[in-house]
Amino acid sequence: MNNVVNFLNFDPCIKAMPAMGNLFQTHSMFYRFHLLFILWLAACQSYPQNESPKTISYPVGTVQESLMMQSTILGHDVQYSVYLPPGYEASDRSYPVLYLLHGYTDDETAWVQKGEISKTADQGIAAGEVAPMVIVMPDGGVSFFVDDYLAKEKYETFFFQELMPAIEKAYRIRQEKKYRAVGGLSMGGYGAAIYAMHRPDLFSTCVALSSAFRTDEDMATMKPKKYNRIFNKLYGEGTGAERITAHWHQNSPNYLAQTLPAEQLKSIRWYIDCGDDDGLSPGNAMMHIILKERGIAHEYRMRNGKHDWHYWRTGMAEGLKFISESFRK
Repeated sequence: MNNVVNFLNFDPCIKAMPAMGNLFQTHSMFYRFHLLFILWLAACQSYPQNESPKTISYPVGTVQESLMMQSTILGHDVQYSVYLPPGYEASDRSYPVLYLLHGYTDDETAWVQKGEISKTADQGIAAGEVAPMVIVMPDGGVSFFVDDYLAKEKYETFFFQELMPAIEKAYRIRQEKKYRAVGGLSMGGYGAAIYAMHRPDLFSTCVALSSAFRTDEDMATMKPKKYNRIFNKLYGEGTGAERITAHWHQNSPNYLAQTLPAEQLKSIRWYIDCGDDDGLSPGNAMMHIILKERGIAHEYRMRNGKHDWHYWRTGMAEGLKFISESFRK
């Protein structure tokens, strides 16, 4: 306070008003109070007091993480996580379902822990932009969610013959094509496209983010070290054109997009999104070109970004909206 008063006593603006000197001296306490009050208000605006941050309140769903089911087909247990929308436990209604697949080397926890899918779904539902849905996230290991060429690891067979029936019996899920969607990122985006193409009778919508879409040329020219580490157990051993087998074509989304009946592809709503700095962008761009040339309606996005969780979190926020449009038709 003394510092402020001294400042007022030596204010050059006040010294420059000799004609009002007597008046100022007479009412010095009034002016000092007035100016101090103004300074106090300014200080309050410039340095706000510590306040509790405002919180946005909305209903939240439930996540059941790393549940276990036995698989006779695979010969081992498989883990999966499930998101149940707000109000699921308190209602008796049935819900649409999204089967959401993870990327290479991830597992059933990735979309929950890294992708924050429950937060994205909760916020979208609260805003009225996303339909309440059950989201199922199985662990696919490094299987690319397909059956291998020797039929030793038949993940796709497991998915359709064991996982889906068990899930749709355990949870209140609407079991019509219209109310099923499949989605994923990278390896999971590839798997989602394969499932939609192999079983268009089961899914209405496919959301594929940064998907592992590769052409025949990509596979034939891939360096042996990479091919042998990732793909030889899935599609078969070999080099160059030897890799372009019938099993590869049966599990190549780009090849299937060129060869499957157009009406079959048109029965799916497609959403494809891959970043411009993603090494997989050429294969995704090629998928867009194939679908466009064949007259297959689809949404294609190439946003600024790379192969990372920031891209997938923002991408799935839009993907859930796209899926919800199908569920609400």
